Amino acid sequence: MKKVNISFDLFVFESLTALPVGNQKLLKMAIKSRENAYAPYSKFKVGAAVLLENGEVVLGNNQENASYPSGLCAERVAIFQAGAIYPGVKIKTIAISATSEKYELDRPAGPCGNCRQSIAEYEQKQQSPIAIIMMGSVGEIYKTNSIADILPLGFEASYLK
Repeated sequence: MKKVNISFDLFVFESLTALPVGNQKLLKMAIKSRENAYAPYSKFKVGAAVLLENGEVVLGNNQENASYPSGLCAERVAIFQAGAIYPGVKIKTIAISATSEKYELDRPAGPCGNCRQSIAEYEQKQQSPIAIIMMGSVGEIYKTNSIADILPLGFEASYLK
């Protein structure tokens, strides 16, 4: 047996203003997008802003349904929309902002497992990393250089040969 340590770099910013200007703008768009989330059941609103290689930004927010599995997370709404409108254009960065109507979310909320897998599919398809920026309503902001950082040993197409 051998032991393997898997690690990654997580960049932590104290506030929105500590981010580079381009990332600040993208995160502000995610914050604005989360205001339009449809979350009558969980009261947990998420907004996402996807920056494409061509400079376009595609927005998404979570859309719930009384039959919980029928809803969609903000990240998947945004990346699927980007793939539909701009096929073949690489995704550079996804900014995610979450908040709750029930309490103050004082830490970043990372993408759920389904969203991580969906983002990983796009990252593998385009053969280049997608940076992820995450924040709650207040507090620190996290940034990773790739979805692979927070989804090590992810499932991918090569297993389906």
